[in-house]
Amino acid sequence: MRYLFCLVCFAFLFSSCVTNRKIQYFQNGQTEMDMNPLDSVLRKYKTEAFQYLIQPQDAIFVKFESKSNQDFDFLSSGQQSAINVAQAANLISELVDDNGFINLPVLGKIHVAGLSIFEIEEKLQNLANQYLEAVHVRVRLVNFRFTILGEVNREGVSISNNNRITLPEAIGLAGGLGEFADRSNIKLIRQKGRDVEVSYVNLLDEQIISSPYYYIHQNDILVVPPLKQRPFRRYFGQNLGLFVSTISLILLTINLRN
Repeated sequence: MRYLFCLVCFAFLFSSCVTNRKIQYFQNGQTEMDMNPLDSVLRKYKTEAFQYLIQPQDAIFVKFESKSNQDFDFLSSGQQSAINVAQAANLISELVDDNGFINLPVLGKIHVAGLSIFEIEEKLQNLANQYLEAVHVRVRLVNFRFTILGEVNREGVSISNNNRITLPEAIGLAGGLGEFADRSNIKLIRQKGRDVEVSYVNLLDEQIISSPYYYIHQNDILVVPPLKQRPFRRYFGQNLGLFVSTISLILLTINLRN
């Protein structure tokens, strides 16, 4: 009975172990060795060309700059120079309507959906040149957002004015993955038009760098599942001492009776 008890405890402890191969990011399928040459390029990957295209319900910050403030007042939505990007998201950003248009003073309704930030700047620049000389147009996306749920240190919605965020950067903004996160099976929910795509990404594989899912898109949802070892480590592991003491007491009682 005593040997059986030891065997059961050993089996529980062994099953709760998490190997480095389950938590080390960007593995290349080969054993990483200390003899890898330092300060040299080991491998190269080509990333997918990514340029975010504006879509309905995006909020963009538009600013017209000219040598004369009086000149560009009639093109702008308000006094923009004293407002930072975070404030602009709520105060003077232009919301792209469901048909893909924004409405600007004087310039009127302009279709911007399906265009990149640089293409919108060029389009507005050409329109503004018809009214002003030496005018410069700046456009920024101010409500780029994504959601991370599950085994991360800080769940929730992240909002950024940077529309070129990679998957590792997104996880970093969530405080990193938790101890029990399954890095090999992260669910990615992405909306494309009226369709919603569900994919799975593996952060343990270095090949993710060249994947089309390496860059986060607007309104992406990441769901990080737990490893199978989590229930034991989190619930049983915390009470292991109590469990061992109880079993030991039972075995001692049985031995005394015999």
